[in-house]
Amino acid sequence: MFNKFTKTAIAAALGATVLTAPMAAWAADFTIRATANSNETDEDYDGLVVFKNYVESASNGKIAVELFIGTQLCATGAECLEGVAEGSIDVYISTSGGAAGIFPYVQVLDLPYLMADDRVAEAVLTGDFTRKMRDMALETSDGTVRLMTIGNTGGWRNFANTQRRVTKPADLEGLKIRTVEADLPQELTRTLGASPTPIPWPELFTSLQTGVVEGTKNGITDIMGMKFPDAGLQYLTLDGHAYMGALWWMNNEAFLGMPEDMRRVVVDGFAELQQATFASPKRKSIEAYKAFVAGGGDLYVPTPEEKAAFAEAAAPVQDWFIANVDGGEEILGALKASVAEVEAEFAAQYERDLK
Repeated sequence: MFNKFTKTAIAAALGATVLTAPMAAWAADFTIRATANSNETDEDYDGLVVFKNYVESASNGKIAVELFIGTQLCATGAECLEGVAEGSIDVYISTSGGAAGIFPYVQVLDLPYLMADDRVAEAVLTGDFTRKMRDMALETSDGTVRLMTIGNTGGWRNFANTQRRVTKPADLEGLKIRTVEADLPQELTRTLGASPTPIPWPELFTSLQTGVVEGTKNGITDIMGMKFPDAGLQYLTLDGHAYMGALWWMNNEAFLGMPEDMRRVVVDGFAELQQATFASPKRKSIEAYKAFVAGGGDLYVPTPEEKAAFAEAAAPVQDWFIANVDGGEEILGALKASVAEVEAEFAAQYERDLK
């Protein structure tokens, strides 16, 4: 097993792309090895830089954070989570689809139309719902993998395609929509009448270009970052069917092996990271939407009635989730209860704030 937390001068060995807080350089008592299978333009990297800076500074150099961006330590969700469980990786960020093979109930974040907007989603994910999912993950992993927080990685999933404007569920019928390997996105696509086609992310541009698939379910920053309009992706419907949650995992032994004051620093660091990942897609999406339209893209915003029609058509996916996912009913109940609580709180705030 990889021995993660050691008394060593690690910060000086960090790569040129990693920002180092001055106090962390030579006297760290603990080292956190954190990885994200993304790049330095991604929200995940933004969050890690904030986390690193905060933790190294707030710990007065007792904790050093070492960043590995890309696939240096691991290449897939299953491989990376295994590394976290075994202790060769301390911190890893996954999508719900990337973690579904080990923690299938995290796909609850992909259930469509349960959270209305950023404000609701962010309030839910900073509350007890995340703690509930943490407890379930610790039980599933026999106490080895700890969910630290849930941030965002790309805004909201929307339907985009190469063929036509989509204003109602019937417009999706027959379209070959790219999904990840996870069951729930495929079931959603099938329920709405489209044909789910699992395609690895690196192959999606060519698959769109050649017609292997005709659409995808992604946020605008991913669409523009990967230059999908150049592959023919010209129709984007902002139905916002799923919040693109980023699940931040940590080796539980490594976390509990620190004294309480250092654990508090790490927890606060993840809170800072979460806020950074909430904010980053909002800013980046502004220019991304402008670029999409400027390039000839068709951007459609459904009316409330049209969005309700999408939600009604997708409702059977919740029943599928309960019937087919271990822990599905438990985690879906927790999410719905949290959303209801948040929405009631916001309604009371509007009563005061709008007068």
